Amino acid sequence: MGIVLKQSLKNTTITYIGFAIGAINILFLYTKILPDEYYGLVGVILATGAILMPLLAFGVHNTMVKYYSNQKEEEKDAFLTLMLLSPLITLIPIAFTTWFFYNEIGEFLAQKNSIVKNYVWHIFLVGFALAYFEVFYAWCKVHLKSVFGNFLKEVFARLCIMILLGLYYFEIISLDFFLMALVGVYLIRTLIIKFYAYSLRTLKLDFNFPKETRQILGYSVLIILGGSAALILLEIDKVMINQFIEIENVAYYSVAVFIATVIIVPSRAMHNITYPLTAELLNTANFSELKKLYQKTSLTLFIASGILFLLIILNLEELNKLLPEAYRGGFYIVLLIGLAKVFDSLLGNNNAILYNSKYYKTVLLFGVCLAVLTILLNLWLIPNLGLEGAALASFIAICLFNLLKLWYVYEKFKIQPFTIATGKVFATLAVLGTLFSYLYFSFHPILNIILKSMLLVVMYVGIVYRLRISEDVNGVISRLFRKRT
Repeated sequence: MGIVLKQSLKNTTITYIGFAIGAINILFLYTKILPDEYYGLVGVILATGAILMPLLAFGVHNTMVKYYSNQKEEEKDAFLTLMLLSPLITLIPIAFTTWFFYNEIGEFLAQKNSIVKNYVWHIFLVGFALAYFEVFYAWCKVHLKSVFGNFLKEVFARLCIMILLGLYYFEIISLDFFLMALVGVYLIRTLIIKFYAYSLRTLKLDFNFPKETRQILGYSVLIILGGSAALILLEIDKVMINQFIEIENVAYYSVAVFIATVIIVPSRAMHNITYPLTAELLNTANFSELKKLYQKTSLTLFIASGILFLLIILNLEELNKLLPEAYRGGFYIVLLIGLAKVFDSLLGNNNAILYNSKYYKTVLLFGVCLAVLTILLNLWLIPNLGLEGAALASFIAICLFNLLKLWYVYEKFKIQPFTIATGKVFATLAVLGTLFSYLYFSFHPILNIILKSMLLVVMYVGIVYRLRISEDVNGVISRLFRKRT
């Protein structure tokens, strides 16, 4: 776990810096600077672009990680050439479809909110930028260099958006320019990651594609379904809110979801490095190490996500006092999405195991079925329950998907992520959550959040350390104390 922990810590630090900037943007700048309907529009553009991403990337970002370690040195240029060209298979037809049916697509997206109609190209270009960013980011990951790419993904775009919001606030740029520049930020980010990827390994175009090209492309096609299904589970709620109720509700929902999404930060950081390591363990059939990695990632991420969940839920009332009135009242959205994110973290590197194994086809089928279920649940619950209905639909679908994946890994590999230490973490979280739910300070909300959070974290870290629940976490804590003494 040495390289995993080292890069994961760097990635976690970077990701938290990005989320801190994102928190300022989403909780305070967007909500106070942009009109609510335009904040909702930004949410629709980014969410729809994200759903398009797997299709426009042709699944290459996953395919590269799975097959790169199998290529001989003299075959790698041909493989990488194939990976860069493959997205054109879907990208070109979708671009032409957008060109010829622009009005029809706009009318469909603008059934409830006419403001969306003129931003179809914004959505396509965001999807394009996200797709090729992930392709070049995968290029970095297979060389076990994920930190700079993570900086671009988590910090760069958010920092640029913060600057753009400031420029709009001081009336230096117009609202239309802000939206165009927003797209430009994602395109520029893709160019930067491209040059960095080439610095790790210069591409030499080689059109003598690998002998298993048909198998590789077949895997990519299936991964499109899996990637699309996964993003539908995550993003379709924002898109469908736009189809049923006023677009400003996308803004209100986005704020609540962002608060809950902080829980997944450690998982996102760790997966950047565990994904290629898992692929290598599967390719070499090293199942004993795979089991260790599975259980260690699950425990480490549960320790991290569990305390983040408590910090958010226990401080949510105070945080809401800092937000504009329209953005308050999302407790059940945060609770449901937050629990789903903790469950995601508890699965450790489960996704990496499944998508890099020979059983990926079945898992993709699960994903597609549950994506359809998510859409159906949203169709039913959003008109009846509004924003809470969207959160409930996501919670049900994500939990069902995770249970299926958990069962399937055990069925095929006879490994599961839970240990006695998992139960200890759960008990610790339950006790602390109960105790701190009764703790309240009558100070300013910011001071209340700081005091309660400090007390909770100190007690939690102390218990985890004293019980020696995780070797990796104890090692990190010990090193931190040694540096300070």
